[in-house]
Amino acid sequence: MRIFLTIVIGLLVLLMIVVIALGVYLGPIVKIGMQELAPPMIQVPVKIDAVEVSLLTGSAQIKGLVVGNPQGYKTPQAISVDSIIVRVAPFSVLSNKIIVHAVEVKMPLITFEGGLTRNNLSKIMDNANAFSKNGLPQSANAAASGGNKPAPGIEVDDFLITKARVNINFTGLGSRTLTLPLPDIHLTDLGKSGNGLTPVELTRALLKTIISETISVVTGSLTDVVHGGLGRITSGLGSLFGE
Repeated sequence: MRIFLTIVIGLLVLLMIVVIALGVYLGPIVKIGMQELAPPMIQVPVKIDAVEVSLLTGSAQIKGLVVGNPQGYKTPQAISVDSIIVRVAPFSVLSNKIIVHAVEVKMPLITFEGGLTRNNLSKIMDNANAFSKNGLPQSANAAASGGNKPAPGIEVDDFLITKARVNINFTGLGSRTLTLPLPDIHLTDLGKSGNGLTPVELTRALLKTIISETISVVTGSLTDVVHGGLGRITSGLGSLFGE
């Protein structure tokens, strides 16, 4: 009996070591996949410092995510995040619908450049909308799904962005930048019905909310800017309502 228990315990320890080792090697693979699949969707560079995956808990941490700006904009990035925590139902990755229990984005920095109707964020949204009409290229789709079968859908039960800040670069004001807080963004039950959302549909849903909240903050800040002693640059604000 002792020999049997020793063997069982030994196998369990070995299994845990294998699972942990797979998690260590899986992180770089996920990082490469994200950096290769995301840019074609939104037509801007995407850089990630590291991805740490724990198969035991079904969680992952994305570190140092930077989303670049479209061509024609001066600021180097549109969104940067130090840490994103993702919790997934582990066995769902083998099904036709990946269940993401929670995504927590902590203290992202969003850069707003341009006007209220045409800006760097809206351009990224336009790129995502255009891409959604064509879908993933065949090679990328095969890589995402692991073969010729369609990529699985995605369900996100809880998506939370906390302590976000937005850098507002007013067109025509030189190097002047305002940094303002954004209200927390909380979305639930994304892709819960049916087969879930495609990566592009999920990206569009998130961008739409982020842009809406950012525009609201930018619009509300205009009065504060003028009343705060910046009336002399009001003429420069006119470009904010243009392009």
